[in-house]
Amino acid sequence: MRRTAFAGVRTWPIALLLLSAIACKPLPKSPDGDKAPQLAATPEFWQPVPLEDIQDPELLELARYGKDLIVRTAEFLGPEGTVLQMSNGMNCQNCHLDAGTKVFGNNYGSVASMYPRFRDRSGTVENIYKRVNDCFERSLNGKSLDTNSREMQAIVAYIQHIGSNVPKDEKALGSGFKDIPFLDRPANPELGKEVYAAKCVACHQATGEGMKIAGSRVYLYPPLWGPNSYNDAAGLYRLSNFAKYVKYNMPLGASHENPLLTDEEAWDLAAYVNSMAHPHKETPNDWPDISKKPIDHPRGPFSDGFSDEQHKFGPFQPIVDARKALTVK
Repeated sequence: MRRTAFAGVRTWPIALLLLSAIACKPLPKSPDGDKAPQLAATPEFWQPVPLEDIQDPELLELARYGKDLIVRTAEFLGPEGTVLQMSNGMNCQNCHLDAGTKVFGNNYGSVASMYPRFRDRSGTVENIYKRVNDCFERSLNGKSLDTNSREMQAIVAYIQHIGSNVPKDEKALGSGFKDIPFLDRPANPELGKEVYAAKCVACHQATGEGMKIAGSRVYLYPPLWGPNSYNDAAGLYRLSNFAKYVKYNMPLGASHENPLLTDEEAWDLAAYVNSMAHPHKETPNDWPDISKKPIDHPRGPFSDGFSDEQHKFGPFQPIVDARKALTVK
């Protein structure tokens, strides 16, 4: 297979060039002689590089296969997968929306630019292959992919290409999750249960088992707990990640510009879902420096004196403040 380097080239939309040109001209004056007020600039959120930009036919085919694997993971790699049987039946797209391209939908915009990188969780420098396999082993509660397999090469080719417009070591605007404020109380699973019944149960079912397409092995709506869900070492098992994710993406139709949940609903919903049973995964090598554990990591030990309960449900601001005080000393 021929290899093509992914250049870190930023594209500049025509609209942005026009705005730049306008910015270089004097502002028009209002009738009374004062300058017209300058409009606030709209952020330019990351957009994926189209696969059609790939000139190499072999690479284009590989990247397209990678996108298919992201969207239809269960068909290829699920319990009845046509290629391998190695994951829980969820699709990568269930967590990385729109094939990993949605703004603040846990997208892949910064993966190519930020990896390889040092991660506190492993205490080592990790490459993209390691990051992808973390998702297979944790979010898909499965096994790791052979890094030399066509499937792994395809997934990496897709992720690298769509993020090839982000300069090295820079974070794409709109990647990952959008922050929400902490609550001044613990997140409440009982209140979250009410949110779930009102806004989530129609798709994810009362038992949290999700809903499959009729006659298919693929989930239309993924399970949120139970044996076929993500395990307790997955990123979404941390309350902050789950709360940010649902705040700006759920229920269907929500976006970072048009959220359908309040901050409190998002936190309480996260507490409810993650208080339900999830598969357990032993991770003895995680966080070799326990002082680097996230404030909402669900399991100890911790070095800051706060309980496991508070680390899981909050309130989180006292933990943040205490850690800052230790840093100052």
